Amino acid sequence: MSNARPERPEGLSAYVAVTAAYWAFMLTDGALRMLVLLHFHTLGFSPVQLAYLFVLYEVAGMITNLAAGWIAARYGLTSTLYAGLGLQVVALVALAQLDPGWSIAVSVAFVMCVQGLSGVAKDLAKMSSKSAVKLLAPSGDGGLFRWVAVLTGSKNAVKGLGFLLGAALLAVLGFDWAVLGMAIVLGAILVAVVLFMPSGLPKGKKGTRFSEVFSKSANVNWLSAARVFLFGARDVWFVVGIPIYFHAVLSDGTEAGNRAAFFMIGTFMAVWVILYGMVQAAAPGILRAVRRPEAELIRAARGWAVALFVVPAVLTLAVALSPAPHPWLTATLVAGLLVFGAVFAVNSSLHSYLILAFSKSERVTMDVGFYYMANAGGRLLGTVLSGLTYQLGGLTLVMATAAVMVLLAALTSGRLNDRTDEVTA
Repeated sequence: MSNARPERPEGLSAYVAVTAAYWAFMLTDGALRMLVLLHFHTLGFSPVQLAYLFVLYEVAGMITNLAAGWIAARYGLTSTLYAGLGLQVVALVALAQLDPGWSIAVSVAFVMCVQGLSGVAKDLAKMSSKSAVKLLAPSGDGGLFRWVAVLTGSKNAVKGLGFLLGAALLAVLGFDWAVLGMAIVLGAILVAVVLFMPSGLPKGKKGTRFSEVFSKSANVNWLSAARVFLFGARDVWFVVGIPIYFHAVLSDGTEAGNRAAFFMIGTFMAVWVILYGMVQAAAPGILRAVRRPEAELIRAARGWAVALFVVPAVLTLAVALSPAPHPWLTATLVAGLLVFGAVFAVNSSLHSYLILAFSKSERVTMDVGFYYMANAGGRLLGTVLSGLTYQLGGLTLVMATAAVMVLLAALTSGRLNDRTDEVTA
């Protein structure tokens, strides 16, 4: 294409640096989630109390994404990237100060606040990394889709390793030393990134107004709505329901049994997220994105959401028809959720490409911030419903809720305008 932007050396170097920093962050983010979930489950927290631990994390993410898009547009992408890494180090150190002698109410409040800080950190880093792709990627031959798929897919594979790392660190080192060790390593990576970050990222524009973060694009708004339901459908089983169900099935209640269950749950969650990341990275090939016009990719968003709906619908029936936890049900859940992960990954990767395709370069950080505010809103909805539905109706209600939310994602995706002359106007 005549308007293709070549892969400039400084742009590629900046992309590699941003991706490496994002990897380091997501490794600790995945590990921290697994540490908190399993540690407090063994302390006797109920499913709803466990969900509360992550609520402020998601609320903070919604607020942060709105503000982060504006901050990056005004002060530059490196400022938000460095702030995200730095705040995660602070959150990890703070979590190590948790006193086992505190009451459950005080412990929940403290961990909620620390998780809120971690949520701010995560979304600063995410918005910075995803926006950088729009600005640095070559525009021809599917370059934008390829670069965003590699960043997103590799990030999720690394986060999957983080789940396994968190479970292993909890079993081997204990809670305090695990979070302190991660804080030290991430702090060293932050220093290295600050010292060696190459040029290529924009420095910001001082006159940017905060009101500009709210998008006037119908496609950005409908895609953001679809993102709410898509990620709500994942987190309604992912955050509390499935880990706690598997712990009940796999652990015999002894300390040794708990440790073995930690490793098995951590391994499953890690494999799920790694598979998810691998499929995300391969999504441009799966969708034949290089050979298909953008209008077809826009229409594909609804079809892939409908395909995803089938999986939780079938799993709901499987759980409802099983009178009690049984090996065949556990095997069915594992297989079904891996299929869910693969189809979900294509949906997610397609969304990640479309938000960048719909955004103009001059306001990409604000559109991406708005979109990831919706993403955080979906995770918040899924997190709250994960504990609530598991406590009220067990795994049957959890999976049924996931199916309904995927169906809503398909309906909102169907409202996207596939006339590319209007989309890119």
